[in-house]
Amino acid sequence: MPSKVSCLYLLTVLCWASALWYLSISRPTSTYVGHMHIPVRKAPKPSKNITFSNIRTRPLNPHGFQFVINEPKKCEEMSPFLVILISTTHKEFDARQAIRETWGDESSFGDIRIVTIFLLGKNTDAVLNQMVEQESQIFHDIVVEDFVDSYHNLTLKTMMGMRWVATFCPKAQYILKTDSDIFVNMDNLIYKLLKPTTKPRRRYFTGYVINGGPIRDMRSKWYMPRDLYPDSKYPPFCSGTGYVFSADVAELIFKTSLHTRLIHLEDVYVGLCLRKLGVHPYQNSGFNHWKMAYSLCRYRRVITVHQISPEEMHRIWNDMSSKKHLRC
Repeated sequence: MPSKVSCLYLLTVLCWASALWYLSISRPTSTYVGHMHIPVRKAPKPSKNITFSNIRTRPLNPHGFQFVINEPKKCEEMSPFLVILISTTHKEFDARQAIRETWGDESSFGDIRIVTIFLLGKNTDAVLNQMVEQESQIFHDIVVEDFVDSYHNLTLKTMMGMRWVATFCPKAQYILKTDSDIFVNMDNLIYKLLKPTTKPRRRYFTGYVINGGPIRDMRSKWYMPRDLYPDSKYPPFCSGTGYVFSADVAELIFKTSLHTRLIHLEDVYVGLCLRKLGVHPYQNSGFNHWKMAYSLCRYRRVITVHQISPEEMHRIWNDMSSKKHLRC
């Protein structure tokens, strides 16, 4: 028979082996997700009665981020006709203020209720986060989730906007998603495109439609690795500089995104979700996604113009507002 010392030694070895095995399987690992700065989150423990069917329906992108700054009561008093979602960064205070004072002014159209929301992630600079918090307390038009605010996380920012609309403003009629360097001709958007006196549309999506494919040149801002997107063509998608959709589409896109592999090109990603939903984006020539030299008559014909500075935004808005009586 083995001695007591041998038994204790064997028991000790078994305990250490068990501990090492446990540590090896419980140690978190990092996953490469197309250059996106997405925090690694622990997967939920599988249930005992797990099946292949519920493996397939488990969210691929659970979007497990929390609101750090939120405006959950924005739509409580009255459901808006239009919600404006503006993708911005922490340092763009001047751009946000210019939008508040010009085309993004919520009180510009009287009985037509408009809600303006600026979308941000969390900055790595605590001082900038604090400044945005103070700005939020003054204007109450900022929404922030706790993902890292970066170019490669623009998709997360857009999905946050979709989530916000679906959760806190589901009875809105239309949504405009745009950027902080865009001038929007609100008269054309509201009265010529959306037409408040007509019946609200459903499963509606429009903007500057692009039909293209992935760029494989690593030097490009829009580089798309083959392992992240192997196909040679993208589905039709609207330029992220500005697109409009009916509010029911916001919830559909957000829910679809939970089961759609993330890519960092947010406008392409929205197009992927629309293809899954069977929603076809409509081309509208009023959405201009390039810089365009200012001309009163030219700007009267469009809905959006890209690469507009805060100073230009004020000048264009004041000019168009004060010269409505002039004919082109």
